[in-house]
Amino acid sequence: MPTPPPPDFANLSLAEIARLVAEQKLPPVDKWNPAHCGHSDMRIARDGTWYHQGSPIGRTAMVKLFSTILRREPDGSFVLVTPVEKLDIEVEDAPFQAVELKIEGSDTEMRLAFRLNTDELVTAGSDHPLRFDGTRPYLHVRGGLEALVNRAVYYELAQIALSNGSEPPGLWSNGAFFPFDTQDPEADA
Repeated sequence: MPTPPPPDFANLSLAEIARLVAEQKLPPVDKWNPAHCGHSDMRIARDGTWYHQGSPIGRTAMVKLFSTILRREPDGSFVLVTPVEKLDIEVEDAPFQAVELKIEGSDTEMRLAFRLNTDELVTAGSDHPLRFDGTRPYLHVRGGLEALVNRAVYYELAQIALSNGSEPPGLWSNGAFFPFDTQDPEADA
């Protein structure tokens, strides 16, 4: 049975996004502890492309499925986990990319919702903080998994942070403030 197309993010209200997020049912990967079985021969590239045995995975539905069983281990490594097996997966940067932004409200009442490259929806806030590593912003998705905010969305965030009058420059979402680090850590090296 084909999966239905994702909703048109641009036309959703933040209330509709919150409802859709609440409806997302993910497997309880944090409760599964099977024996380690080896390597998956999979890799998530810096640009968010998923690969298997060196070739891009072309079926979006497969990538979405695999993303639901992805887990970050306490040592920082990543695994694909089911109730019966656990396989290593290489992640070059962050396993997800935030590719679209929806803004509602302003100043301290602002809410920022993101659509990920897997069509998962995440609203920034205390449970899903934004962090800035120089000019590389990341959004916490779940269980230590993050999304790298793509360049176009980063520019939208930068414009808000630099024009809203906050000191230090930053962003509000769901009552939480995220200072915007405008320094490039490589510039200090």
